[in-house]
Amino acid sequence: MLMLLTALSAVTFMDRQILAVLLQPIKQEFGFSDLQIGLITGLGFAITFGLLGIPMGRLADRAERRSLVAWCRGIGGGIAALGALAAGSSGLTASRAGAALGDAGGGAASMSMLADLYAPHERSRVMSIFGMGGSAGAMLALLAGPVLAELWGWRVTMALVGLSSVVLACVLRWTVSEPQRTMIGRGAKAAATSPLVPTQRTPAVVLIWREPVTRWLIIGAACALFANLSFGAWNTALLARRFELSLRDAGWISAGAALFSVGGALFSGWLTDRMAQRDLRWQIGVPVLALSISSVLGFGYLLTGTEHFNLSIALLLGYALFSPWWASATYAALSLVVPSSRRATASAMVLMSGALLGNGLGPIVAGWLSDFYNSYRPGDGLRLAILTMSCFMLPSIFAFSRAMGHYPNAYRLAHAPAA
Repeated sequence: MLMLLTALSAVTFMDRQILAVLLQPIKQEFGFSDLQIGLITGLGFAITFGLLGIPMGRLADRAERRSLVAWCRGIGGGIAALGALAAGSSGLTASRAGAALGDAGGGAASMSMLADLYAPHERSRVMSIFGMGGSAGAMLALLAGPVLAELWGWRVTMALVGLSSVVLACVLRWTVSEPQRTMIGRGAKAAATSPLVPTQRTPAVVLIWREPVTRWLIIGAACALFANLSFGAWNTALLARRFELSLRDAGWISAGAALFSVGGALFSGWLTDRMAQRDLRWQIGVPVLALSISSVLGFGYLLTGTEHFNLSIALLLGYALFSPWWASATYAALSLVVPSSRRATASAMVLMSGALLGNGLGPIVAGWLSDFYNSYRPGDGLRLAILTMSCFMLPSIFAFSRAMGHYPNAYRLAHAPAA
């Protein structure tokens, strides 16, 4: 089940990332500006996820998750594949809604299932394997996308990626069973004091937001996603423009960075589980450390001159290595402090913040900033735009630092012996 869910996440993220690889041929065919490209890559995804993210999370907390994941990933892939028939910006924007449906119905439900399959001390490693699917999908898009686009064009490439989700969704539906839901113990004191305890009147989203540790985790994740996904959406185009590389060469470099992200994601899960057994604060301390390092490396990459190509690429690879560390630790932390009846909703809140900010608003703002900066610094607008977006890593570090202070008490409260 872990391998299937990870593979589905990979092809969904590959579909989401493929437009970043195909930006140049699409832009040339339709004559889009950077702002229009940002609207296409972000608007359809953001609107759909914004409408479906939380409801799908609540549905995953109440219904059979296996079927939910299979249907959403499969239908989403089919809609995304229809982007191959697009005749303009409206068709391409609508096709992005497919990737949003796959993530809205598949992401949070998948993490809820995995939390029920693995013990608390294994959660970060499991979430890192599942999270690796995103980096692996990006790597596949960056490696295979340019090759497929050169062989058969961007339309066939989009269709193949979208239909891959349909095939894997069918395999999931027909080969695995729904895992039994597990409960974390809560004593009488926890029931009396925790704002995450179920009530008949208070909506689940409000309960989750009231808890300081989950609130700061969601804010930190939102800022990190806003910075990192904006970076990822435009970096291949930046490499091609800034260093005058072909689409294939830029894609290979970006694929190398994605490979580093895969390794970083896997290592971070192991490291977090190991360190958290020594001190609970490391569950959030690892994201704080990694974001601090990746912000320095990211700024270095964007500020290094074009004459220092090798140094720039080394800084990019270092950024890619550390940038995904926060994700598995965060999702594992949520599964360890939020009641099982609200796990998918909590994960959906993080995913929705990423959809609205990282996938939705991020590419749009970055595209607008690129056009704006180009009017003052011709040819350098995209670099300055990504640099501006990367500044959001700083409030992310602050938010995770606040969450780290609240986490130990929230964890002990959640795992108090049942009364």
